[in-house]
Amino acid sequence: MRNPGHTGTTPLLEPTAAVVVVPTYNEADNIGRLVPLILARDPRLSVLVVDDGSPDGTAAVVKALPGFGNRILLLERTRKEGLGAAYIAAFKWILANTRFDVVFEMDADFSHDPSALDEFLVKIRDHDLVLGSRYLYGITVVNWPLRRLILSVGANRYAGLVTGLPIKDCTGGYKCFRRTTLERLPLDRIRSDGYSFQIEMTYHCWKKGLSILEIPIMFVDRQVGISKMSRRIILEAMWMVWALRLRRIS
Repeated sequence: MRNPGHTGTTPLLEPTAAVVVVPTYNEADNIGRLVPLILARDPRLSVLVVDDGSPDGTAAVVKALPGFGNRILLLERTRKEGLGAAYIAAFKWILANTRFDVVFEMDADFSHDPSALDEFLVKIRDHDLVLGSRYLYGITVVNWPLRRLILSVGANRYAGLVTGLPIKDCTGGYKCFRRTTLERLPLDRIRSDGYSFQIEMTYHCWKKGLSILEIPIMFVDRQVGISKMSRRIILEAMWMVWALRLRRIS
C-alpha cells in the first residue's frame, strides 16, 4: 500500500550504506545469533545495537562478536528508558556521526526475519519509508495467542480510525527509512514508546506527504526471552492517537 497523501516525486536512491538499529534489553540469548544473520544478507549492512543497561550481559555479547567496532556498533545507555527513547537516541547518533543513507528498525527477538532486509533495500530505492506489514494481505502472524492477535488488529484499526492514517499496520516495528526522511522528522518532539512510537513516526511521515510503501512480512513470536508488552504501553497508545488527532485539528 502506498501513501495516498504523497505530494511529490521521490528521487531514486541507490543505497551505499545501511544500518539496522536493534534496541535491546536482556536479549543476550538472541543478539549473538541475530547480528551475524543480518550482516550476511548484504555487504552494505551494518548493525547498531542500542542497549539499555541490560543486566544479562547483552552488551558484552555484542562486544565479543567478530566485526565489533567495524560493521557492528554499540550504543550503551545506563538504564531502561523504553523503545522509543532508544530509537530516537540511535537516530540522532546516526545523523550526527555517520554517513548511512538507509536506516532500519528491527526487533532483537527474531520476530522479524533478516531475509526480508533484501526486499526493503530494493523498495527503499523508490520510497521515503518502507513498512513491513503483518496485515497487508490478511494476517501473517505466527505463534501469537488469540488475545494478543485481537489486541494488535484492534489497535491498528483504532489508530487508523482516530488519526486517519491510511496504513494497514500502524504499530509494526520492521521499518526502513531513508536518511533524508529522518532528517525531516521532529525527533525532539517524539516522546512515546512501544506501539505508540511506531504510530507517531509513521504519522509524521504521512503528514509531511512522504512516499510510504507497505510490504508483507511474516511475523513470528519470540521463542527466547520475555516480551516487553505491558498495560502501560497499551494505554499510552490509546491516548497518544487522540493527541495526534487533536494536534492535527488545532
